[in-house]
Amino acid sequence: MKLDILAFGVHPDDVELSCAGTLLAAANEGKATGIVDLTQGELGTRGTAETRKIEAENAAKVLKIKVRENLEMADGFFQNDEAHQRKIIEVIRKYQPEIILCNAVHDRHPDHGRSAKLVSDAAFLSGLRKIVTNNDGKLQEAWRPKYVFHYIQDRYIQPNFLVDISTVYDAKMEAIQCYTTQFFNPDLQEPQTYISNPMFLDTVKAKDMMLGKIIGVNYAEGFITEKIIGIQSFDALIQNVT
Repeated sequence: MKLDILAFGVHPDDVELSCAGTLLAAANEGKATGIVDLTQGELGTRGTAETRKIEAENAAKVLKIKVRENLEMADGFFQNDEAHQRKIIEVIRKYQPEIILCNAVHDRHPDHGRSAKLVSDAAFLSGLRKIVTNNDGKLQEAWRPKYVFHYIQDRYIQPNFLVDISTVYDAKMEAIQCYTTQFFNPDLQEPQTYISNPMFLDTVKAKDMMLGKIIGVNYAEGFITEKIIGIQSFDALIQNVT
């Protein structure tokens, strides 16, 4: 299946926290979207790999994505090397996305920045036809996405552009809250963590509100681009700002 947008996240819930609104807005426009999680989040303090799998499946339904895969790389220990790059290349060639969304280039969690470089490098290498890969026993064609965009996570990074997600914001929060073991839940007898703090989701909402205010909308998600974006008309820049 060919996808318009493929989002990568190191851990199940990375995508939901950072670019779920963008994915859902695109799906509502008829775009084919998907998510690839690199790890099962097995080092997470709360929950298990099994519970994260169920939570990811539930969130996928909310986001109306076409496919969701988990590459089962080692949480905390994957590297940006040939073996891991080839796994990314295979999945890029499998879905042939026009746009890739991936982890922040810098963030509090070291996995995030390492993943950003891994996916970015693999996206370039995926376009080299002399790199041979197979899927289900069939030779894959070279494929390079038009754009690789990095979403913003816990650490604030000045975005290159913003996407209005106001009309789908409630659904974004619903998708995030599918991860019942990860965030605040007074009924769970689990250790408290940075993201299970009762205020954590308030900070996510505050970030999206702050980014929305910049462009005169209620909520927005921010992205870093690796190459200059071109437009065909200044109409693409019209904002509801006076």
